[in-house]
Amino acid sequence: MARRGLIQLPPNSERVIDADEEVFIIYSELQTKSSTSSGDNPRGLGYVDSHKDVLEVKFELKGVVPAVEPTNGSNRQRHKSRKAAVPVDQSIEIELLQDKTALRSRKGDTGSVLWRASMDFGQLVLQQYHSNMSESLLDRGTLESQHILELGSGTGLLGIAFSPLVRQYTATDIGSLIPLIRKNVALNFPGWPNCPSNAPGSNISVEELDWKVLESSSSSQRSRNFSFEPVDLLLVVDCIYHPSLLPSFVSAIDYLTTAGRTAVLVVSELRAEDVMREFLEIWLSKAGWEIWRVPNLLENHYVVWMGWKTEVTME
Repeated sequence: MARRGLIQLPPNSERVIDADEEVFIIYSELQTKSSTSSGDNPRGLGYVDSHKDVLEVKFELKGVVPAVEPTNGSNRQRHKSRKAAVPVDQSIEIELLQDKTALRSRKGDTGSVLWRASMDFGQLVLQQYHSNMSESLLDRGTLESQHILELGSGTGLLGIAFSPLVRQYTATDIGSLIPLIRKNVALNFPGWPNCPSNAPGSNISVEELDWKVLESSSSSQRSRNFSFEPVDLLLVVDCIYHPSLLPSFVSAIDYLTTAGRTAVLVVSELRAEDVMREFLEIWLSKAGWEIWRVPNLLENHYVVWMGWKTEVTME
């Protein structure tokens, strides 16, 4: 498997060179698979349940490999007492508040409720990690030392789910959603943000990051207002939806990545073809980027792209 930072690219990953060609491929595959899956229920817009104030989210994991507890005593004693870990089934439960009123009253506010893409991607990563898959998307061996920054965190689900796996997790979104994310982190990690160092949830930070404000800011304003420690994985789940946001969205991706270090993972449900095409055109126009499609990770109505900024030689 090819490596790009934290990401392990499967052998069947496809390099994206042309936006038109890429959109043709993914939507042709979507149409083909959909025609053979007529029994699927309609997905609607992609909300999990926009009518509930509180959601009980459960990730059901199969074949979880239990951690091996260290054993005191001599080498011979340790050897005798060591037994092969037996995989078990396990569930991870997270409680989430939603702001369903904001969804209806604040124009353009889509992050105040949970979307299925976050659920499905969370299931994938947690299943691969806890079952100790050797060919997982994220390199398990280095994950615990990494910093993940998420754009468009919404309810904060993935920060809550992934924070036990990494060194630092930064959840970001527009200012109106920051209180919701903070409430959800505190709900699942009592005492946050004042919990003791190394306590569960102590490695989560929640920060305001408005892509349009970032794009319009001067260099000095960016350094002052949008300064984060180097990012190892920039995570974006289901944030491609409005054409007017695409330039600032891609600008934020470009600004927050360090060439040769930061892998970018974009997960999106397939909706309007023209919006996907425009997103890819803008991203491909940025100097120094290579983009890969990672197939067969999620169901056929999703696409997963990995971006990697190479070292750019200044002439």
